Amino acid sequence: MSLVELARYGSQLDADLARLMLEDEGIGAVVFDGQAHSFYGGFGLIPVRLMVLDEDYDEAFALLIADAKASERPARD
Repeated sequence: MSLVELARYGSQLDADLARLMLEDEGIGAVVFDGQAHSFYGGFGLIPVRLMVLDEDYDEAFALLIADAKASERPARD
């Protein structure tokens, strides 16, 4: 079992939201580099990384893609 990088984010908040979404679906995830990102002021020098187990990568990636597509759809009136 090893951790692999699933995605990179420009903010701790975005990474945490993605982590929580995955955990709601039963996939464990960990956020790396959040403190270093905050320390350097979040100027894009150090991205916040979302990590998952290697065996969960494919399912987690599919969930992130589906979530991104859902958020792109315009809201109904």
